Amino acid sequence: MLFSEVSKWQYRRMMVLKLLALCLFISLVYVQIAEAARIRHYKWEVKYEYKSPDCYKKLAITINGKSPGPTILAQQGDTIIVEVKNSLMLENLAIHWHGIRQIGSPWSDGTEGVTQCPILPGDTFKYEFKVDRPGTYLYHAHYGMQREAGLYGSIRVSLPDGEKEPFAYDYDRSIILNDWYHKSTYEQATGLSSIPFVWVGEPQSLLIQGKGKFDCSSVPSSSGLCNASNPECSPYAMTVIPGKTYRLRVSSLTALSALSFQIEGHNMTVVEADGHNVEPFVVDNLFIYSGETYSVLIKADQDPSRNYWMTTNVVSREPNTTDGLAILNYYPNHPRRSPPTAPPAGPMWNDPASRLAQSQAIKARQGFISTPPATSDKVIVFLNTQNRVNGYTRWSVNNVSFTLPHTPYLVALKNNLLHTFNQSPPPTGYDFEKYNIYSVPANTNASLSDSIYRLQLDTTVDIILQNAVSMGGTTSETHPWHLHGHDFWVLGYGTGKFDINEDPKKYNLVNPIMKNTVPVHPYGWTALRFKADNPGVWLFHCHIESHFHMGMGVVFEEGIEKVGNLPSSIMGCGETKGLGKP
Repeated sequence: MLFSEVSKWQYRRMMVLKLLALCLFISLVYVQIAEAARIRHYKWEVKYEYKSPDCYKKLAITINGKSPGPTILAQQGDTIIVEVKNSLMLENLAIHWHGIRQIGSPWSDGTEGVTQCPILPGDTFKYEFKVDRPGTYLYHAHYGMQREAGLYGSIRVSLPDGEKEPFAYDYDRSIILNDWYHKSTYEQATGLSSIPFVWVGEPQSLLIQGKGKFDCSSVPSSSGLCNASNPECSPYAMTVIPGKTYRLRVSSLTALSALSFQIEGHNMTVVEADGHNVEPFVVDNLFIYSGETYSVLIKADQDPSRNYWMTTNVVSREPNTTDGLAILNYYPNHPRRSPPTAPPAGPMWNDPASRLAQSQAIKARQGFISTPPATSDKVIVFLNTQNRVNGYTRWSVNNVSFTLPHTPYLVALKNNLLHTFNQSPPPTGYDFEKYNIYSVPANTNASLSDSIYRLQLDTTVDIILQNAVSMGGTTSETHPWHLHGHDFWVLGYGTGKFDINEDPKKYNLVNPIMKNTVPVHPYGWTALRFKADNPGVWLFHCHIESHFHMGMGVVFEEGIEKVGNLPSSIMGCGETKGLGKP
């Protein structure tokens, strides 16, 4: 009996130890999974507040009281949940997660009229999505022209623990470049939509990380609107430790301006573009267009007894805006200590050859090349022109000016509400032989449409962006085009009219960079290739606020039948009222 009792005790003890070991194993696995893919939860309140980012007081849209808003920090594979409360009182709202492909979550792209109904005043909306790639991304308003009212910020996605980028640095910093208008978005949108047409004009200031400097002497002091000594508009200062190397993530969310960015006395090595590793090359100034993101490496190897200027200036348009200024602060100098030298002048605004050359220099890094398909299944040529529609000034693609429907495409297509938008397929090209891109056509009239391009899932599509003269007859503008839901290979740039028979022979199929935003230069063309492999409905548009407002965009649909059940939260407008409810 004694032996039997001992055996039972040993058996029980052994089983308890095994159970404890199993519990420990499960706990370790759970911890590893949690560490590998965390959930990052944010709660934001969006509202108007009086701000003076360039010393001039005006209403700005803020997130939790700040503009730019809080930086989202995450690791590859994390899930981001952002609960947004719309406290704008009198305005709807939508927020786009710029550069995030939204694989499996097309309803969280944040594009009003395309993937969701807007968030109504007083309502709270939950965006949930996975960040599947490391890199530098953005978020910003995507309702009306709200982006330029201050609703924007950074998304910084790092590699998982234990993994490293193919470039070395000591510290990681982010800045966003922006332009700033004193007129409200309502005033601007009304002018753009009026007869006679009222252009928004050049911005009043350039901001570096939300700070600029407007000349208050041009504003009557009795108005109390402008205060040059307001600490809110003191120059942004980025502190560096002498001898250290910094990864500086530089992004642009300008409403209008193409920019150059430079740091006095320091070269920059470009290593990342729109989340993809770049074959490193050195620049003394970085040309950057609205919607683009870059990472550059800088080394704090100059005289440590002083500070240095960081500046940004307008290119591609004749500027009427003072350069933006910030300070590269060498520790332990005071961050408010002005550099002893004059701010460096940026490059000439009217030198398109230099801008084209830098675009062409951006290639995929060796060892990180994603080879594009050798051929495409479909080619679409988009002629970018300025036109008239019923007397209104518009921007058009292949003579069609885009308008958003009242019922979001994603909901309409998923619920077979096809009568809510035009079912006629939009044009896939223009009259290549006869059209002269250097002269204004005798007939500048175009048509309005909300029709979309239906792409077969998993096919390869080539897009040719073709620029042309504006209606004034003397300029061709730079247009930065942004594609939602995808990255694309940049196969090439050129000047003049694209030759559909000869120019494809010059495509870079060896090491093209992948991006989500790319410029088409004045009187030039840009060739892109992408895989239509992300089920959903995706906007492709000029990232200049006024140009998109005036119709410069298109929409692609692919694999809508593969999209899962839509959340009821994206519905409630147009013919979606009542959909998704029990």
